[in-house]
Amino acid sequence: MLVYRLPREPSTPRITLWRKLRRLGVVQVVDGVVALPLDSRNREQLEWLADEVIEAGGDASIWISVPATAAQERALAASMAERIAVEYRRIVQDAESALGAGEADRRRTLARLRRELRRVGSRDYFPPPEREEARAAVDRLVEEASEDDLDDLIEHRIHLLAARRWRALGRPALSSWERIRPSPRTCFSAAP
Repeated sequence: MLVYRLPREPSTPRITLWRKLRRLGVVQVVDGVVALPLDSRNREQLEWLADEVIEAGGDASIWISVPATAAQERALAASMAERIAVEYRRIVQDAESALGAGEADRRRTLARLRRELRRVGSRDYFPPPEREEARAAVDRLVEEASEDDLDDLIEHRIHLLAARRWRALGRPALSSWERIRPSPRTCFSAAP
């Protein structure tokens, strides 16, 4: 649990903090008190945010707490799950509307929905049934893609790779790669 207080002016740190908290998927207990399930990732994120609050001239502390009753725990979990369920329902709607779209729109929507599914999944602490519905809707969108779509996508990726030339770094015991300027000597083809 993060307990914080920020000055009203300037408002930029308050807005920045709230956006970061929403990205983490916190539940607001009361003004200035937010909670997340206890795990090492969440604790580290809250510690970083507490440091930012202090740097912005506010006060912040992190508490490890347990709801006093099972009913309170269920209410917090239900609140977090409902907010995530709304996001999953939006993904389902977008996927269903993309089924009738053109190839380019469908591809862009598919890429966007996959990213959104990962983002929502990262803050999905109490998975609602809508999670599986969203995954199934995105899978249907993938199945809808024809082989022509996949061929176009492969051609596009090859074109992007052809604009790059990669070389190994000359340092011993390093296997890193770095991107350098394109060269006409580099050639990629679709055929193996």
